[in-house]
Amino acid sequence: SEELDALLQKSLSPLQANAFTLSIYFGRNLAARYDRLSLRLFNLFQAPLLRAQFVRDGHWELQSIRAIAAAEIPSEHHQFVVRMAREHFAGRCHLPRKRRAPHYYLAILYDPSEQEAPSNPRAMQRFVRAAEKIGLGVELITRDDYARVAEYDGLFIRTTTSVTHYTYRFARRAAAEGLVVIDDPESILRCTNKVYLAELLNRHRIRTPKTLVVHKGNVDAIVSELGLPCVLKQPDSAFSRGVVKVEHQAALKQTVAKLLDNSELIVAQEFLPTDFDWRVGIFDRRPLYVCKYFMARRHWQIVHRQPGSGKCLEGEVETLAVEAAPQQVVQTALRAANLIGDGLYGVDIKQVGRRCYVIEINDNPSIDAGLEDEVLKENLYRIIMSGFLKRIEQQKHLPPVPL
Repeated sequence: SEELDALLQKSLSPLQANAFTLSIYFGRNLAARYDRLSLRLFNLFQAPLLRAQFVRDGHWELQSIRAIAAAEIPSEHHQFVVRMAREHFAGRCHLPRKRRAPHYYLAILYDPSEQEAPSNPRAMQRFVRAAEKIGLGVELITRDDYARVAEYDGLFIRTTTSVTHYTYRFARRAAAEGLVVIDDPESILRCTNKVYLAELLNRHRIRTPKTLVVHKGNVDAIVSELGLPCVLKQPDSAFSRGVVKVEHQAALKQTVAKLLDNSELIVAQEFLPTDFDWRVGIFDRRPLYVCKYFMARRHWQIVHRQPGSGKCLEGEVETLAVEAAPQQVVQTALRAANLIGDGLYGVDIKQVGRRCYVIEINDNPSIDAGLEDEVLKENLYRIIMSGFLKRIEQQKHLPPVPL
């Protein structure tokens, strides 16, 4: 993959020779500078003892990789291999001693370097605290822990998902291992495909802005059916990325051509100006929170990414109790989310007069401390973690653990 190739070039670039042999012991190498490369290869080829051969002809390439026998380990490596084996078979990190050892373990996948993560650090701490209070062991893991997924009973993904991203591979691996997974791979597939969502909502007669699935054969129909301005979305758009408002014919033609170069289908929608978007957070087919996401200052979206500067401006957020929100908004969101599944979703809705229009259904919705939890506080995290525990117990076909 491109990600692995980039890591390979970075890791081996200081070498002067044109050939290199890497010994990988339980995902580690004696030289710490090769640890990330070793772990990435171990996640792809899960044998405890591996030997990889690399060659350079202009740039570094992986020539071969194979499992090796214990007899092939150099004597000077023995002590290191024994230590790595002990650490590997010890499994998950030891948690602080409590009165009662957890019956089940939950892994929370996150990216500590992500700038716009779905949960801020305080929210992550509250998820951990809520899990521990109900007797659920919890560990924060990163992309480098792919090989350890089967150690856990559940996986909670708290980094931005995409089908072409490692998060989807984690979700599929966890589901195949029998873990309870949120976001499950089906929800990621459905929510990150805006073409699928548009057709799904239309088929079930859930009101959306006027929508046209665009391909090279019907580009000329956009203006006649939707008018200008209109909004163009690439199929995998998320968090205001890949979403463009066009106001003039020339801009429309140029933007559509650019988007269709990357995808055979895109989504075009009529533009509905509103001061804010509703967001209804839903878990286990139950509404948990309702927010008003106001548009960023002098912008038509709730997030304004300023090109060139890298700055990101966001509108204000107002959180309401579910019972205080318009019931039409809540019920519309529930109908839409139930078409996807019973996971954790954020449904975005525009309200024009008495009419509610579903904009999109998001897997992996934002839950930030001080924003989405403003009404339920710690109870929001307890509800989600309790839902995990209930599902794990059902998955194991065991009676509930007394708390």
